[in-house]
Amino acid sequence: KQVNNLTGDSLMAAASICYNGPFIYSYRVNLENDWRKKIEELQIIHTPGITMKSLLEDPIEVNEWKLNGLPNDNLSIENGIIIKNTRRWPLMIDPQNQGSNYIKKFGKRQDCLMVIKASDQNFLNLIKAALRNNKWVLLENVSENLDPTLEPILNQQTIKKGKVEEIKIGEELIEWSSKFKLHLSTTIPNPHYSPETFVKVTIVNFGITPQGLQEQMMTL
Repeated sequence: KQVNNLTGDSLMAAASICYNGPFIYSYRVNLENDWRKKIEELQIIHTPGITMKSLLEDPIEVNEWKLNGLPNDNLSIENGIIIKNTRRWPLMIDPQNQGSNYIKKFGKRQDCLMVIKASDQNFLNLIKAALRNNKWVLLENVSENLDPTLEPILNQQTIKKGKVEEIKIGEELIEWSSKFKLHLSTTIPNPHYSPETFVKVTIVNFGITPQGLQEQMMTL
């Protein structure tokens, strides 16, 4: 049954990862409801009531995320799933720093994170150092306009030379690390990003809504 339903289920999950990140939880639910109706109209076989969360949530993994500071509401858990599965680097809308704190705790426990401020004039050299040392990067306080020097990293414009992958940052070629991960965050509560930015990153909304706050308080 699961194999037969795989096409429709994967379609729902992929759509949610690609498009749901910027929205609050109630909007995400409405979008998934609309998509399910559409795939039923198109007679695409799927699991009844399928959602991204029901397909991709791993309870053991989610418990680990919670231990690392991820809030226990549906929006935050979905955000964790999107961050894990998206092919583009996540840009977190994070006015209360919930997403950033989660990434910091998770990275600290794994001993793999460098935290860099976007205002640091040396930030690009620090990202290069992270690449060389197989580290993750959390680039904090990005503005509505992403620095153009980040372009090759955001687009993951790697060049393969034999068995080695490299990336050109500025005038420098650096060996690409498969362990490297980039997370970006902004504390602007309602940023206006251009369509070009949406193509380069996955926007993930960590803004607290009354519903999300109520869910978090109920789990304390």
